[in-house]
Amino acid sequence: MTEEIKSLDALKDAVSGVTAAEQVQAAITRVPVRDELGRSYATGKRKDAVARVWIKPGSGKVVINGKEMNIYFARPVLQMILAQPFSIAGVTGEFDVMATVKGGGLSGQAGAVKHGISKALQLYEPSLRAALKAAGFLTRDSRVVERKKYGKAKARKSFQFSKR
Repeated sequence: MTEEIKSLDALKDAVSGVTAAEQVQAAITRVPVRDELGRSYATGKRKDAVARVWIKPGSGKVVINGKEMNIYFARPVLQMILAQPFSIAGVTGEFDVMATVKGGGLSGQAGAVKHGISKALQLYEPSLRAALKAAGFLTRDSRVVERKKYGKAKARKSFQFSKR
């Protein structure tokens, strides 16, 4: 027999033959994104720096612009920033990272590589997304240097005022 349709959602379900719960489940299910070599790729950004990051299963080796991590990022703080996504996800030493980074300074570049690693990790293993998102590693930090305005010494600093 025919049943009465009382809402637009019920009409959509009746037309498509798929329930709303099945649609939500289909939308939530994420599939791993990997290339033919078994790697995941993501782009990370921070300030003026842009990093292209590839991750693949390995021994935890990190290569940035053809150099080892401890040579390219000599400061321990920057090395710690790069290790954060792995420790939050609980996969320390399980992935090799190959990154090329351009623009900005060392701090911005480290933030860009961290952002790229986080995005690539969640693409490689979608179950890690919740932990990385909760830590805020999947969000691009949009703070950039404010531009200098004319008539000002810097972006906001004015020249010294003289009454006479």
